[in-house]
Amino acid sequence: MNLIQRVEEAAVLYGGGTRKNIGEFILKEKSHLYRYSIQEIADATYTSKAALVRFAKELGFSGWRAFLKAFVEEQKYQESHYTDIDPNFPFTAQSSRQDIINQICSLQVESVLDTADLLDHAPLDEAVDLLKRSRRIGLFGISPNSLLGELFARKMLSIGRVVDIPVQGTFGLLASALQKTDCAIVISYSGNSGVKETGAILPILQGAGVPIIAITSAGENLLRSAARYTFSISSRERLYSKISTFATENSILYILNVLFSCYFARDYEANLDRKLHTSQLLEQERRTTIPALLEQKKDLEHG
Repeated sequence: MNLIQRVEEAAVLYGGGTRKNIGEFILKEKSHLYRYSIQEIADATYTSKAALVRFAKELGFSGWRAFLKAFVEEQKYQESHYTDIDPNFPFTAQSSRQDIINQICSLQVESVLDTADLLDHAPLDEAVDLLKRSRRIGLFGISPNSLLGELFARKMLSIGRVVDIPVQGTFGLLASALQKTDCAIVISYSGNSGVKETGAILPILQGAGVPIIAITSAGENLLRSAARYTFSISSRERLYSKISTFATENSILYILNVLFSCYFARDYEANLDRKLHTSQLLEQERRTTIPALLEQKKDLEHG
């Protein structure tokens, strides 16, 4: 996860009053945090300099100064590489329809371009090799990631490759059924939750030697450390405080589309022939089904 997401996670999930106050102040003043002295932040959050140092150390830094340096650098990078559209709140109550159209368009284009910049050719080729040779492919993600996974599974099915997606509550069953000759695609934005099903299956997959392809946010997390190959989501969104996952969903879908396309391209002619043949069969079935349904409707109307 990015540092700002780790701050939010620390404040929301693991924080009491002190952590919450510090985390909320950092999130509110993120672009101007460098202007405050440690004493001014302690006063504003009704805490102490020692509490700020502890907060920084809990995030893996030696102290507040080291945390502040890393945080400011991250914010400068974000502000210099992207427009001023807030991915968490890309529109307001006062936004016109045209404003919303333009903001969402720009946000999604930025998300795809950012994701493309993060894609590394070598791991991509190796991940496709893994998908090709795997006996079975399992895809794990909680909603809405599972819905994006279903689009990927449908595309793969159109060229004869089955991707298993468990319903919530059965993640462990599928994970336990996979072997080292299979592979798992695990989608998790934070990549750190051991209590959610996507995190709980990691020990099962690792214990069975199942290679993992991870789709997760940038920065170190549990999923990334467990995966053989990792693809980074464009991760400027906060974990919780946002209208929706506009940029994240677009980024995940783009990664899955790239994986499918690279897989398809390995046997382009054979896959294209199969895809066209399947489409023709489905179209023929549709043509025979619709007249039958119309006839059935007519019988019911005159029955």
